[in-house]
Amino acid sequence: MNRFFKSLYMLMVYLFLYIPVIILVVNSFNSSKYMTGWRGFTLDWYGKLASNTMLIDAAVNSFTVAFLSASAATVLGTLTAVTLYRYSFFGKKLLYALVYVVIMSPDIVMGISLLVLFASVKIELGFWTLLVSHITFSIPFVVVTVFSRLSGFDKNVIEAAKDLGADEMRIFKSVILPMSLPAVAAGWLLSFTLSLDDVIVSFFVTGPGFEVLPLRIFSMVRLGVKPEINALCAIILLFSLVMVMTSQFLMRERK
Repeated sequence: MNRFFKSLYMLMVYLFLYIPVIILVVNSFNSSKYMTGWRGFTLDWYGKLASNTMLIDAAVNSFTVAFLSASAATVLGTLTAVTLYRYSFFGKKLLYALVYVVIMSPDIVMGISLLVLFASVKIELGFWTLLVSHITFSIPFVVVTVFSRLSGFDKNVIEAAKDLGADEMRIFKSVILPMSLPAVAAGWLLSFTLSLDDVIVSFFVTGPGFEVLPLRIFSMVRLGVKPEINALCAIILLFSLVMVMTSQFLMRERK
């Protein structure tokens, strides 16, 4: 009986979390324009979405920023994680703490902080400010992901590589990087997803000449949720789920 109530409780939690998402996906196939009720199955909204050039352009911008920011954040975050794992230096604990500070900081605080920074140095808001901002909030997630993988390493492997005459670069390329590659890939996927879904930080640091998909969707739903938005959100949701599941799969320990 106790097990039954635990299962029921977990079912209620999952239903609470996912019923709104399920309703959104179902309505993306609803022929009713105003979603007042189920009027039949249709794929017309996906067809109209494909012909909406403004949404397509915003999607291309979002994927471009997400790819570039995830790649840069993965390189910088991986090097930072290796540095924290391998070396001792002044301020190491402070640096590690600051990584978590960025993760725990509210998005609105980070967005305003970056906006003030760009305004102070008189950088015009647009593609580059958005890219730098996305790299900034993605790096800590890569650091934590890769560092957790490195912490599970057998350090004797590195010592054995040293005994065989490998220098620091060779150790990194031949030992550390191959062993941490699943975490590096998971960090890239996580950064890509975070960048693609970001709204709050992007709202503060992007200019009128460069529009990304989350902000475009946000501006459209303020006037009412259109069926094309449901279709687009369903596609983004599916893509995000695939990315997150892939990152979790890569992070699993191999038996």
